[in-house]
Amino acid sequence: MNEARSIKQNSLPDALPNFRNLGVTLRILLLSNAIALLVAVIKARGWQDFLLQMLQIIALLTPIMLSSLLLLGLLQPWLYRLGYGRGVLAVNVSVSGLALFVYYLGGELYQPDLDGAAYFDVLRCVSLSVAMCSLLLMYFRLRARGLSLSLEDAHLQVLRARIRPHFLFNTINAVLGIVRAEPKRAETALEDMADLFRMAMAEAQDLVLVQQEIQLSQQYIALEQLRMGDRLSVDWQVLDMPDDALIPVLLLQPLLENAVYHGIESLIEGGCIQVMLRRNGGTLQIRVGNPCPTAGGEPHLGNKIALKNIRERLSLLFDAEASYQVIRGADYYRVEITLPYVKEKRHDHNRTGFARLHR
Repeated sequence: MNEARSIKQNSLPDALPNFRNLGVTLRILLLSNAIALLVAVIKARGWQDFLLQMLQIIALLTPIMLSSLLLLGLLQPWLYRLGYGRGVLAVNVSVSGLALFVYYLGGELYQPDLDGAAYFDVLRCVSLSVAMCSLLLMYFRLRARGLSLSLEDAHLQVLRARIRPHFLFNTINAVLGIVRAEPKRAETALEDMADLFRMAMAEAQDLVLVQQEIQLSQQYIALEQLRMGDRLSVDWQVLDMPDDALIPVLLLQPLLENAVYHGIESLIEGGCIQVMLRRNGGTLQIRVGNPCPTAGGEPHLGNKIALKNIRERLSLLFDAEASYQVIRGADYYRVEITLPYVKEKRHDHNRTGFARLHR
């Protein structure tokens, strides 16, 4: 099961990769095989020798890589507690030990007949294991620092996407229209607007509780209903959603804003936005759908910056474990998001630090 995580990598840029992450696993396999290919090319004297060299390298590399990924995945929580320096050392020792185990387990397949050559091959096996581990860990370290810069840019885009001037002006005008007739409702609307903009301008964080995001989104819808009235409604379906589930901050609100601006506002009769949040095993599924004008209508362009920002943040936070899909029909528009079930650490209310995945 996942625990609360965030990837503010400025605060902790040097951290081990998450060996339980599908994207990390795929990158390790691809890079390792690319290095094996390069070594085979360097050692080969011709095409036939290249195939033989590649076969020999893969025969040793494959069991070492698979067993190493399995072991490092099991040791993931312990490796994080070690810190980066000791974690790197532990990874190298673990992989080197597995390499030696596979080497001796393979018997005559890997070991030459001569004792002197055998000792040399043992040393070479350990050296290559350490070298490959070091290269991969260096790659992930540099990638983490690159992601840190990308996240900073993504957080800035969040601020730009959240403050849409005409929404602010329309809301203020709607509040002015009811301030005398319904002062209590006007006061509530101003409080909702303050909460919405407070969240938008707050110090950036990556993950928030689902219930907090739902509450913020409901406050946003209440503000839009001030001016649209009965033309706008939302059908909320929250199914089997744990109280400790976390999702990216300001994920739902821009989807709802896009549904209002892109679809409902352009329809004379208005419409209902369908929102579904559901836990399905180790994943969370989010679906936001709305009616929209047919081909002959005049839809707005929508908040493209916000939707692009959502895609980027999902990729940065969850890599290959999250998906974002847009489904368009003749008279409807739907966004479907799947992401890992990440739960809140009860002792960590700030949810800061490098991404740490525990299952």
